[in-house]
Amino acid sequence: MHLDPIIPLLTGTILAILIIGILLNRLRIPYVVAYLLAGFVIGPFGFNLIQDPQTLHLMESIGVLLLLFFVGMEISIPKLIASWKVAIIGTILQIFISLGCVALIGHFFDWETPRIVLLGLVISLSSTAVILKMLQEWGELDTEVGQDVLGVLLVQDIAIVPMLITIEHLGGNAPSTSDLILQIIGGSLIIGIVVFIAIKKEFKIPFGDLMRKNHELQVFAALVICFGLAFLTSLFQLSGALGAFVAGLVVRAGRETTWTHKVIEPFYVLFVALFFVSIGILVDLHFIRENYQIILLLLTATFLTNTFINAGILRLLKADWRKSLYGGAILSQIGEFSFVLIAVGYKTGIIAEFGYKLAISIISLSLMLSPAWIVFMKKVTKQNQAT
Repeated sequence: MHLDPIIPLLTGTILAILIIGILLNRLRIPYVVAYLLAGFVIGPFGFNLIQDPQTLHLMESIGVLLLLFFVGMEISIPKLIASWKVAIIGTILQIFISLGCVALIGHFFDWETPRIVLLGLVISLSSTAVILKMLQEWGELDTEVGQDVLGVLLVQDIAIVPMLITIEHLGGNAPSTSDLILQIIGGSLIIGIVVFIAIKKEFKIPFGDLMRKNHELQVFAALVICFGLAFLTSLFQLSGALGAFVAGLVVRAGRETTWTHKVIEPFYVLFVALFFVSIGILVDLHFIRENYQIILLLLTATFLTNTFINAGILRLLKADWRKSLYGGAILSQIGEFSFVLIAVGYKTGIIAEFGYKLAISIISLSLMLSPAWIVFMKKVTKQNQAT
């Protein structure tokens, strides 16, 4: 009898998530950690259930789109504009300070400029996926710290496009003139949509009244909005995730978040979980065991450096020290889009295989361990859900 490879994959994944989730829930540890550990359990160093990595990659891609769609629905453009100083200036400062820190290290190790720029950009990105999930679980999305952090994440997500273009240029793999023109046009359209939302504040989505009355149509309408804009931005050689994010902004401005959130949430839970599972699968236990000293050193440096860089920026621009340290800790991990940057850097020859595996290990572990670090800093700064 032929067994479809997706059946053991999904069965093992869901079972691992369920068992680990139940155990961690008793310890009040976020489900994100359960998803990451489940990936490790079913991966090559666990039960090795991954027979069809392409299927998992497809599910992971869907998870990223749905995640950023939900991020968009959580963000109010007027509120973001009100805190533009933290979101825009804070992100720019954070990127340049990260580049400066890596440049200082690179000077002693005689690194070339492309490697310095690549690694500086990689560590400058925080995880929208992990942070959003944790803030949702803790009920802190609408707090002052939560809104400041989301503003920074939004600008970082937008910055991933010029970052990718920069890395491709440095690696000698610059986009063609036609692709560059498409990216400029697409970027202009995205900016135009955001500006329109900012000016109008709210507007009526076509057929919104019909959608609210028909549950079956709601499912397809919500998915079309999410994947449709993702497809549109992809046509302009931009990230589909950026399109999904803007789709969420449109839904929020159209006052249609209630039914959209309700009908898509089951898809969201499943595919976002699979996204985190795919990250857990990337953890190479043999490589970590052989290089645990340098990995531990770099991981510690990552958490401390990112926490204090972001805390200093938040303190400079707005918050008091307690809130700044907590916000800095929330932003301390290296984000999921850094996987994309480091992969491009590896393909274009900016870093070698060892550097690629080292970066993958540190990014993966920072995502897995960041909830524990955030909880620790939350207790240190005595923050609560009303922060």
